Amino acid sequence: MVLIFLSWIYILITTIHLGFIFDKLIGLKNKNFVITTVLGLFFATILGSIWAVFGRIHIEFHVFLLALNLFVFIRFKSNVLEIYKSFIIQFKGLTKSLKIFLVFNILLIIAQCSAKPFIIDNESYYIQTIKWINEYGFVKGLANLHIFFGQTSGWHITQSVFNFSFLYSNFNDLSGFCLMIGTVFAVLKLNKYFENNNKTYLIIGLLPLANVLLFQFISAPSSDLPIYIFSFMLFFYFIEFFNNYSIQKFNLIVILSLFLVYLKPTALVMLLFPVILFITNFKLLKNKIGPSFILSLLILSLMILKNTIITGYPLYPTQIFSGTNFDFKVSKDVVSYFFNGSARFGFYTTQDDFNSMTYLDIFVKWLFVNNINVLFFLMSVLLVILCCYFINKFYNKKVFWLLYSVFLFQFGFLLFTSPQYRFFIHFLLFFGFLIFVCFVYSKKTVLFLLFGSTFIVTILVIIPLNYSVLTSNKHLSKNSRFSISEIIFPHKNTKNTTSFEQVKSGNLKFNSPIDNSFFWGNGDGKLPCVNKVQIEYFEQKFHYIPQMRTKDLKDGFYSKKVSENE
Repeated sequence: MVLIFLSWIYILITTIHLGFIFDKLIGLKNKNFVITTVLGLFFATILGSIWAVFGRIHIEFHVFLLALNLFVFIRFKSNVLEIYKSFIIQFKGLTKSLKIFLVFNILLIIAQCSAKPFIIDNESYYIQTIKWINEYGFVKGLANLHIFFGQTSGWHITQSVFNFSFLYSNFNDLSGFCLMIGTVFAVLKLNKYFENNNKTYLIIGLLPLANVLLFQFISAPSSDLPIYIFSFMLFFYFIEFFNNYSIQKFNLIVILSLFLVYLKPTALVMLLFPVILFITNFKLLKNKIGPSFILSLLILSLMILKNTIITGYPLYPTQIFSGTNFDFKVSKDVVSYFFNGSARFGFYTTQDDFNSMTYLDIFVKWLFVNNINVLFFLMSVLLVILCCYFINKFYNKKVFWLLYSVFLFQFGFLLFTSPQYRFFIHFLLFFGFLIFVCFVYSKKTVLFLLFGSTFIVTILVIIPLNYSVLTSNKHLSKNSRFSISEIIFPHKNTKNTTSFEQVKSGNLKFNSPIDNSFFWGNGDGKLPCVNKVQIEYFEQKFHYIPQMRTKDLKDGFYSKKVSENE
């Protein structure tokens, strides 16, 4: 806990400084402490992405980052100190109960981050993806080694910036930092609600009620968690700015939307929010969107460049605009298998069966995959139906109907493409709270619920629980809990205890987990690391094996075609 807390102090200072200078570049005139931190995370992600094109994010990058930190503080000391002072004033302005709630929740977040990671994707590609960026930057054809590496997220780049791998190997908790600033944002809005009785502030202020769910995401750098947190900020400002717009406010909406898409392409629907604002305020904005346009081009260019280097496909995992035949390009057969397999995985069926399924079959199959799907589907359908009534009765404004329309579009699209509830939880939470505050809005009741949920979260953090009633996945059947041994030093980045063996395939020597019960699993093995069972499977099915392009790992990998009898 202590080491994480100390690292977060440095991250907070750095993101405040970066956020301040990014604000000056874009001209947002932002005064919000939390938004400045988010801007800093975004700017760090951009800097890290550009750096990783040319080399590793290691000690030399942190020397540059430290120099930039010092420059900003020395050059703009009074302005930066004003940001800290504004937060201190806001914190002092909180009620005593909210101060206790905020501090205790921050301690719980740090404790959960110190525990072993829960999310299974951490073992398949989070750890390894970040390690590759730290040691080599973006590596050509890396997805040839493990197809999941092609999913390198903007959040993994941000984590690679802030895990300080050259100092310590167990920092893997930026999602927890994100939840912390999200909790601060929510508590400040809740405190404002107690003053102005604006229910939009209450909807945002109830976000910590979701910690019962969100805490399982924060001990690993899942991009889902920042999607949930930053989406709530986007929803809030979209509502606030819809009838009170300016170019600065529009640019903030653009930045939040771009950040979400760079973190996860499934958040593409979030770009509808700045599009809606631009259309509805065309005359005001048409001649002033230069900064947002340039920033959008930069993010698109970084996405294309990252995807092209790692996979050979500019719009991976699709094969659109992939005519250039780089020698490190992943085989089209493998990409198609993965892209279609992602859809199949959501339905736990074979490709032939999936292709023959009707939309009704797909719907029924997805619904009964497990109890969690049933629960979230029923919640989603209820929200879709109930929201029409409650928006009409209590929030009958154009902005809420637009939000609802975006929710419907996202839900419908994902239902028949990638039916994983985690891709639209942020919408479920927001509209769930929207309905909830129609009945629960008194200060005493709200505080009682918040402290009650905190009590439940405390149990989840310290007491072992079994989730087998909700899922049959053995890797997710038990919660991740805090241990007294983690007060100073956090748990290592992996929950696996397997050792590794060195395996040779052609000119490639790699480390393979000895316990290979998890097909996609790599854990925290030394680079290059991939499960030998996976290599053998792709060799037998597609007759390709990953090979080094040169004798140096930094030069990347290509897929070598082998004969069926080889």
